[in-house]
Amino acid sequence: MRKLSVFNFISLDGYYKDINNGIAWHNHDEEGAEYSAQSLQAGNILLFGRVTYDMMASFWPSPMAAESLPVVAEGMNKAEKIVFSRTMKKADWNNSRVISSDIVEEMKKLKQTPGKDMTILGSGTILTQFASAGIIDDYQIMLDPTAIGSGTSVFRGISHQLNLKLINIKTFRSGTLLLSYQPI
Repeated sequence: MRKLSVFNFISLDGYYKDINNGIAWHNHDEEGAEYSAQSLQAGNILLFGRVTYDMMASFWPSPMAAESLPVVAEGMNKAEKIVFSRTMKKADWNNSRVISSDIVEEMKKLKQTPGKDMTILGSGTILTQFASAGIIDDYQIMLDPTAIGSGTSVFRGISHQLNLKLINIKTFRSGTLLLSYQPI
């Protein structure tokens, strides 16, 4: 069975997007870029909702991404990607495909097939649906030492209490923590 993971960063006050849906508050330093590059080497299929996919697809194939974060850009562009959307018919970013039917049922089927593990990046509504269905195997939450005041919770709209067990903590020089959890 394939493993389904989440990777998301949140502010100290619990938001993954600010009030304007922005993520510029997140600390994108060299050490974080190294961690991202290492994570991409695992070869997981990357999963996105449409909004996150559009944001990622507008940045990672760009010359600016290739110049500022060349290893991460290469990994993002080479990775297999799935975007969950009821409105998109086609995904233009290389190695991408769209799933538009019942995403929870489709993910349950995908998890039962042989193949690469999968990681949700960002995509709070997708994360919430999968967490509510109990199909996420682990959560990688990068906690930035930044409070942004208001925004969107990564678990906004979850249908029931989610109890997690802390598995590991990685501390970055910036004060950012990577918290690894598994459902109880």
